[in-house]
Amino acid sequence: MLADTLIRAALMATKLALAADAVQAPFTLSSRDFQPNGTLHDDQAYSGMGCTGQNVSPELRWSGAPANAKSFALLVHDPDAPTGGAGWWHGIVYDLPAGTDRLARGAGREDGSAMPPGAASVANDYGTKGYGGPCPPEGDKPHRYKFTLYALGVDKLDVPKGANASVAGFMINANAIGRAVLMGTYGRAKR
Repeated sequence: MLADTLIRAALMATKLALAADAVQAPFTLSSRDFQPNGTLHDDQAYSGMGCTGQNVSPELRWSGAPANAKSFALLVHDPDAPTGGAGWWHGIVYDLPAGTDRLARGAGREDGSAMPPGAASVANDYGTKGYGGPCPPEGDKPHRYKFTLYALGVDKLDVPKGANASVAGFMINANAIGRAVLMGTYGRAKR
C-alpha cells in the first residue's frame, strides 16, 4: 500500500515536471532601443570609416533562457557586408555570468568597463574589442544586424588569447544549449 502511494506520488511529480517544462517561455532577446527588424538609431552607428555615429551599443534584455545555462555569449554580425560572403563581425562577448539577463545601453565599450564582471571579448572586424556599430557603404540597401545571444552549458570558455571572431564563434556554438536572435537594420543614403 505504501509502495503504491509512493509510486503514484512519483508519477504525479514527473507529470508536473513535464508540464512545467512544456509551458516554459521561449528564449527571447529584445531591446528598448529598436524593434525586431526595425532600424538601429544613428547614435548606434560606428564612428569612423566615413560613418558619423556615436558607436553606442543598444540596450538588450533576454528571458526564457534554459534553466541549465551556466553563461551567455553575444555575437553581433552583418551578413550583408560586401566582404565576399564572410559578413562583418560587430561584436563578440562571452563569459557573461548565468544570472545576467540584460546589457545596458552603452555596455559595449571597448574597454569592457560596462560589462558584467568576468565578461570577455575578442576583436570585432574593426580591429577593436567591444561593440562596433553599423557602417554600411553609402547607397547600399539597408544591412541586417543580427544580435544572437547564446546560452552556454559551461561557466567559462577557453578562448585562446588573441583569438579571432571565427575561433570564438566556433567555441560558442560548440557549447550552446539555447539561442535567441534579434535582428535590426541600418542603411546610409548616398550623398
